[in-house]
Amino acid sequence: MSTFGDGLDQAVQKAFTRPAPKSAGAQMRFLVKQYKGTRAVAQMLRVSQRTVERYVKDQIKKPRPDLAARLEREVKARWQPQIQARAKEKAATTGGIVIDTRARLGYVAPIGSTDEDRIRQLTVALPPQHAARLFEAQARGAGDERLREITAEALRETYFQDGGRRAGSLEEVRFTDIEHLEFGL
Repeated sequence: MSTFGDGLDQAVQKAFTRPAPKSAGAQMRFLVKQYKGTRAVAQMLRVSQRTVERYVKDQIKKPRPDLAARLEREVKARWQPQIQARAKEKAATTGGIVIDTRARLGYVAPIGSTDEDRIRQLTVALPPQHAARLFEAQARGAGDERLREITAEALRETYFQDGGRRAGSLEEVRFTDIEHLEFGL
């Protein structure tokens, strides 16, 4: 499970104007329409083509938990692509992104300062350039570790250094032991 990637996806999905299909049959019909056939959907979901056909005809209504999770993830990834693109573009150009987290945050600073890691509850509005970096890295397929680094850099610049007004000698922010993480657009 990707904490940062899933969090960014959930933030974008809040921009949907219509709810995504909920039932397994409706989800399967949507994917069949997107992929233009049952064979491609079956390969993507790692089930038989006949199983896909049964879901499409509502002969099977309740998928196994792992299949239900894959099905929902694939549908939401493809649901309203223009709305998703517009939400990302707005966050990356004008709106920025809000991060709400409870995690252990610390930093590397010169000797004599209090750089001890501690649990912090933060809700910080990150400027658009940081949102653009996050969405760009996610689109390139960056892993959770890289997204964590980008978020830590953004928190360093926005929260700890306050846009360059304080803590100018701060070198690096450590962002670990995440208890809660949520993004908002």
